[in-house]
Amino acid sequence: MIIKSAEFVISNSDYRKCPQDGKPEYAFIGRSNVGKSSLINMLTNRKGLAMTSSTPGKTMLINHFLINGEWYLVDLPGYGYARRGKEGRDKLRKIIEDYVLEREAMTNLFVLIDSRHEPQKIDLEFMEWLGENDVPFAIVFTKADKLGSGRLQLNIDAYKEKLLETWEELPPVFVTSSEKGQGREELLSYIEQINSACQ
Repeated sequence: MIIKSAEFVISNSDYRKCPQDGKPEYAFIGRSNVGKSSLINMLTNRKGLAMTSSTPGKTMLINHFLINGEWYLVDLPGYGYARRGKEGRDKLRKIIEDYVLEREAMTNLFVLIDSRHEPQKIDLEFMEWLGENDVPFAIVFTKADKLGSGRLQLNIDAYKEKLLETWEELPPVFVTSSEKGQGREELLSYIEQINSACQ
């Protein structure tokens, strides 16, 4: 897939105020500081499309970007940012849960995982929740350039093993590096594939 255009459309905290044109939406989510903005910018080939912040957990909104006039790339708030107060965390959780469970246009959720770390409880619990609610999702490992290929594979395998303790089969898995452009073709092809199947 060639990205000819990528434009910011709207920010919302309420899924009901998101675009109503029925175009498919591909949402990206992960813990704060997982490299989500960098990945979105890399996928769209637009450096400043999604704002990368030095303050993790700053996105409190659902951001819609229209790609090629055909589908939306949706930037969701990060989950699990500890420095927010309980009220802030609850508000954030409601924004995420409402969008993920109620948004009919959401075609697939990409869950971003920092490949430098061993399986994190918060990520595993989030994916478990997605599974329980039959939400279609894929796993995207980020920052693959930050560690050697042996270590990278070990971390990815550890996640897969952990998931297979409770899952019969794994969702699609992608390995990316925003610095090197790794995984871009694979992710865009996957989106294109789903779009073609939906038409």
